[in-house]
Amino acid sequence: MKGIIMRAVRNTDQGILVTEIDEPVAPGVRLTIASTGICGTDVIFAAGGVQGYTVQGYTYGHEFAGTAADGRSYAVEPLVYCGQCDQCRTGHVQRCTAPEHGTLGIFRNGGMCDAVTVSENMLVPLPAGLDVRDACLVEPASVAWHGVRRAALTPGERVAVVGGGSIGLLAVAAARQRGHDVDIEVRHKHQRMAAERLEAGPAEGLYDVVIDAAGSESGLARCAELARPGGRIVLLGVYVHTVPIPGVASLVKELTYVNSISYSRHDGIRDTEQAAALLAGNPAIAQTVITHRFPLDDAAEAFRVAGDRASGAIKVVLHP
Repeated sequence: MKGIIMRAVRNTDQGILVTEIDEPVAPGVRLTIASTGICGTDVIFAAGGVQGYTVQGYTYGHEFAGTAADGRSYAVEPLVYCGQCDQCRTGHVQRCTAPEHGTLGIFRNGGMCDAVTVSENMLVPLPAGLDVRDACLVEPASVAWHGVRRAALTPGERVAVVGGGSIGLLAVAAARQRGHDVDIEVRHKHQRMAAERLEAGPAEGLYDVVIDAAGSESGLARCAELARPGGRIVLLGVYVHTVPIPGVASLVKELTYVNSISYSRHDGIRDTEQAAALLAGNPAIAQTVITHRFPLDDAAEAFRVAGDRASGAIKVVLHP
């Protein structure tokens, strides 16, 4: 019996291509994909990858949402975890110690395709007000939400974000939803305009907490400049090799660096659920952060735009 043929975005020797593959058969809930976001990590992998890893042979996409056969729509929390280790039992599923731990769309098949079957525990029901075509933002918003929560903000603390991409802007939205005024340091004019729509001012002065959403040596140096003595810097930027922490400023100010990865659970509530509520409660977030939409067949061009920081793109989304 022949399987179902579907389109899938994969990296090849010829670059990003839309290929035809047999739809994988697996237990779980089958979703017809409605939206898939292109992450900065996807762009890095497509452009050359990470030393020691193969970046071909799987379907990209860890930011995605779709609709089940019963008509209900979901975002997907793409973490694969055992649920039994000490980290999982305390809600830190992103730190799962089991061999199967990982993320859909990163070295294993993800959602940049026509349809996918996922475990039921990966489904994030969409609250009223969040369109499934925008719901691919739930995953990066969860990253930002988790990072803001890791900052352990207290009332009255000043917050700054360095980096005007999707994670930086979503961190602004997450911190503002928690009642904090937020300023941001950006590089491009379109990022400044987006930040203003989310009510973030330009960064100046010193801050109790600085969120690094740039993932660059110059960005991290700016974080250290903006942090007050005794301040905290939350690392949301991705560093493939060594994190270039500024030595003198960090030492003299006695700065604390807080690492943050993915998303977890607290008191039985998932970061992904809270991120979905954040997006549903403020439609301007998706309207601001999603700047480009492409059909799946134009994935190569979508990746090109997503990788051009001066193109005016913030979040590029694919729709089948």
